[in-house]
Amino acid sequence: MRAASNGMVAALYVEAGGSYYDLPNVDPWDERRDARLYPGPHPVVVHSPCQRWGKLWAGQPLHIKRTGERKQKGADQGCFKCVLSDVRRWGGVMEHPWGSHAWAFFGLTLPPRAGGWVRADDLGGWTCCVEQGRYGHYARKPTLLLAYDCDRPELDWGIGEPRLDPEIVARMGLKRAKRLGEVGGKGGGRDSAPRIGTPAPFRDLLISMAQSANRLRLAA
Repeated sequence: MRAASNGMVAALYVEAGGSYYDLPNVDPWDERRDARLYPGPHPVVVHSPCQRWGKLWAGQPLHIKRTGERKQKGADQGCFKCVLSDVRRWGGVMEHPWGSHAWAFFGLTLPPRAGGWVRADDLGGWTCCVEQGRYGHYARKPTLLLAYDCDRPELDWGIGEPRLDPEIVARMGLKRAKRLGEVGGKGGGRDSAPRIGTPAPFRDLLISMAQSANRLRLAA
């Protein structure tokens, strides 16, 4: 049985100074701390880097066209592999974008886009898809969750209507706005806070799931 950790959770691969900082019972690990080195023992909330697993894993099309340089799919310096081991060992929940190639690469079952928890593997994992837009994000932002040894709450399931920014549509036209997508018109970069930031209600949901692993391990 894992050692009890008194309600503490570790938030791995979070933004420095972001929404997981200055919270009681949360130990945030930003890039400087290198979450691949996380030693435990607390359950985890994981926001593993996704750039090399998403639909643009090879890089931005214009950059590829200009330079011929293509990134390698899954070349995330071992981040996903490490945190998958962590969430299985310590319990908790991790998130990744809908469409992530990591699920297939690591043999995880892809859940229904419309929601609902399904078995992820034979190691006790459960997975689902839920839209962060239902928890405060400006876009729908469908998100995969993967949970081990923690509560699996009923979430606000469903596939919402596209949320194209009306200002972008008015300025660039509907066709270009659709090509940019719901998150493409805000922020000023793939790692900008509006795009990657976790809304407080969604953050709190993930934290509560990870904290439940403490209760479940004490009852084991």
